[in-house]
Amino acid sequence: MDLARYVVEAVLLEGRSYREVARALGVSKSWVAKIVGRYRESGDEGIRPRSKAAHRIPHRTPLELEDEILRLRKQLVEQGYDAGAQTIHYHLCRRHQSVPSVTTIWRVLRRRGFVVAQPHKRPRSSWVRFEAQLPNQCWQSDVTMWKLADGTEAEIVNFLDDYSRVAVASKAFRVTTAPRVLEVFRSAAHVWGLPAALLTDNGCVYTTWHRGGSNVLQTALLGLGIEFKHSRPYHPQTCGKVERSTRA
Repeated sequence: MDLARYVVEAVLLEGRSYREVARALGVSKSWVAKIVGRYRESGDEGIRPRSKAAHRIPHRTPLELEDEILRLRKQLVEQGYDAGAQTIHYHLCRRHQSVPSVTTIWRVLRRRGFVVAQPHKRPRSSWVRFEAQLPNQCWQSDVTMWKLADGTEAEIVNFLDDYSRVAVASKAFRVTTAPRVLEVFRSAAHVWGLPAALLTDNGCVYTTWHRGGSNVLQTALLGLGIEFKHSRPYHPQTCGKVERSTRA
């Protein structure tokens, strides 16, 4: 038995007062009176659960205007013109003084099945931010190209602690090689201690796995028991901390 039916029977069949029923159920006396009044007026139909949805949405686009948007869409498609929300908005502005926004027109087209949303990029909310929990838990490394005043180019090897973002090493070379990267790494480790892991991109100075073997840096890290991690190809965001530090 639902609550409304119980209230009706308690008042009309058992003869209990509104106040008594309300106190027993923990509801207001006026609510009990409203339920009984609905039953007396409409019978069982009056106490059936009612939808709480609004009977009218004041800001919703009128149905007639939605139909006009759809007619414009069909006409533009048949004539071979652009039929997007911006174009439809332009034509509506020529006909009416007050028209819905471009976003509203797009929503009407989507709601009526004329547009299927096809997101091209992942929303920012889906990005996963990571950060080491302790110093020396992970270092990041990157090589930055730099043009000197005389026009010559130099390559700067940078190592950065992922947790503190301290630049543990930074050294410039005319040309960077794997042995030179290892040299910078060892100098930094002598001062700061060895990291548990190293994160880099897939440049040849860091890894040659794609060439079927390992370079001196990979071999040295393996011997030291340091985990060597690499970002996905063409995905510099993974090494974003050291990337940003060289562009500050």
